Amino acid sequence: MAVSLSRRTGTVAFINWIWDGLDRTIFTSIKFSFPARFVSPFGFLGMLTFITFIILGVSGALLMFYYEPIIDRAWDSVEFINNDVPFGFHIRNIHYHGSNAMVLLAILHMYYQFFSGRYKIRNEILWVTGIILGTVTILEAFTGYDIIFSERAELAISIAASLTNSIPIAGPTIRDAMFGSGFHDFVLRFYAQHVFILPVVMLGLMAVHFPRFLVFDVPMVMAISGAILITGGVFPIDLGFKFEPTVPPGITVPEWYLTGLYAFLRTQYDKFVTGVLWPGLFILSLLLVPFIDRYKKFSWKDRPMITAFGITGIAQIMVTTYWGFYIPSDTTIPLVERLVIDPVYLYSVMIIMVPMSFGFSYMMIHLAKDAERKAKLAKDKGPKKVAKIELSEKWINWVIVALIAFMVFLNIAAYNAALTGMNNLSIFFAGLILIVFAGLFHVYRYGMNQANIPPPPPAPLQQEKLKALAEQPASTQMKELPDSTAAKSQKELPKNAPKETAPQIKAESPGHNLKRDLTLEPLMLRSSN
Repeated sequence: MAVSLSRRTGTVAFINWIWDGLDRTIFTSIKFSFPARFVSPFGFLGMLTFITFIILGVSGALLMFYYEPIIDRAWDSVEFINNDVPFGFHIRNIHYHGSNAMVLLAILHMYYQFFSGRYKIRNEILWVTGIILGTVTILEAFTGYDIIFSERAELAISIAASLTNSIPIAGPTIRDAMFGSGFHDFVLRFYAQHVFILPVVMLGLMAVHFPRFLVFDVPMVMAISGAILITGGVFPIDLGFKFEPTVPPGITVPEWYLTGLYAFLRTQYDKFVTGVLWPGLFILSLLLVPFIDRYKKFSWKDRPMITAFGITGIAQIMVTTYWGFYIPSDTTIPLVERLVIDPVYLYSVMIIMVPMSFGFSYMMIHLAKDAERKAKLAKDKGPKKVAKIELSEKWINWVIVALIAFMVFLNIAAYNAALTGMNNLSIFFAGLILIVFAGLFHVYRYGMNQANIPPPPPAPLQQEKLKALAEQPASTQMKELPDSTAAKSQKELPKNAPKETAPQIKAESPGHNLKRDLTLEPLMLRSSN
C-alpha cells in the first residue's frame, strides 16, 4: 500500500477544513436551493409564507431595540425609529409590508390547497393545522399594528375588546387575560403576545404543518423579498395620528384582512353574532372540508360542489371587504350615520349572493369540463406542435449581460438615493435589485436547461420500419431500405473495400437468429441515422 509523505499543515489545512465543512453543509444545500427546473410559483406559496415569517422575525428583532412598550411612549418611539434611526424607515416598512404579505400568502396558499384537493392525500392534519396557523397569523398581524397605539390602533383595540367581552361565560375572563386592566396594561400584554407568545405558537404549528424538507428556491425567495421592498418604496407606511384621549378620533378603518368583519359590525347588529359566531362558523366550515369532501378525484373541475362552495366564500369575502372600506364622502352627514351600514340591505345582498354565486360557479365548472372534453376530441385534428419562444445561446448570453449591467446601475442608484435621504426611493431600488437577481438566475437556469436538452427520440414511424425490416429475410433487406438510406450506406463504404454479401443461413440452423442479428446490426444503425 502506497503511503503519502506529504501532509497539509498550517493555512492550507485550515482552508481545506473550511472548504470540506462548506461542501458538507452550504454547498450541499445549494443543490436543493437552486433547482435546475422552474416550478410554478403556486407550488412555493407555503415556502414563501415561511420565508416571510423569517423576514418578519429579523426585522421585528431590529425594531425591538428602539420600541418602548409604554402607553405614552409607544407612538413616540415608533416615530423615532421612522425618522431618526439609521435605516429605521426601511426596517419598519419591510416589517409592515412583510406582515401584509404573510397574511396574503397564507390565504393564497390555503385556497390553492383547497382548489387543488391536496388535503385528499391523507393530509387532513396538515390542512387543519394550516387553517389554525392562518388564524393565528391574522392575530399576530393584528397585535402588531395595535402596539403603535395610533388612532387606527385604538379603533381596532376597542372593537376587539367589545367582541371578546360579548362571548358568553368566558368572555370577560378572556378580555382580562388579553387586554389587562386598562390602557397602561394592554400595551405591554399585546407586546408580549406579538413578540413571544404568538410566534411560539406559530413555530409549533409550523413544525407539524411542514414535516418534510422545504425546497428553498432562492430566485423565488429573492422575488418575494424584492416585492416587499418595492411595495415599501411605492407605498411607504405613515405613522398616522397619535391617539389622544381628549381629542375626538377621526374616520379610519382597520387593515384589509379585518375590514370584512368591520363591515358586519357597522350594521350595529349583535356583536357576538356578527363578530364572533359568523367568523367562527366560516373557520369551522374550512376545517371540516377534508372530512366532507367525498369526491374521488383531485381536480377542481371534478369536485363541482366543493369548488362552488370555495368560490362563493371568496365572493362573500370580497363584497364584505369592499363594504368595510366604503364610507360616504359627504361630510354634511353626521359621523355616526356615515359609519352605519343598513343591515337589511347588507344581509339581503349577502343572502341573494349565495345561490347566485353558487349556481354560476357550478354552471361554469360544467362548461369547463365540456370544453375540456371537446378539446380532447379535437386534439388529433389540431396542430401537433405548440409554438413557443426559444432563445439561442447567443441571445441568452446577451440577456444575462444586460441584466448584470442593469443590476450595477440599480446598486449605484440605490446608493445615491440613500445618500440624499430619499428613503422610499432607496428601498424601491433595493427591491428592484432582488427582482433582477431572481430574473438573472431564471435566465441562467433556462440556458442550462436548453444546453442539456437530450436529442429527440426517433419518430414512431421510423421505429416501425426498423422493426419490420428486422423481421424480414436478409436477402430482401437491402431492397426494402429507402433509396436515400441505401445510397448513404454505399457512400460510407471505402472505395477499396470488398463487397460483402449476407451469408445464406438455413431457417433450421440453431444459430440463425444470433447470426442474423449480428449481420443486421450495422445495417440497422446506418438506417436509423
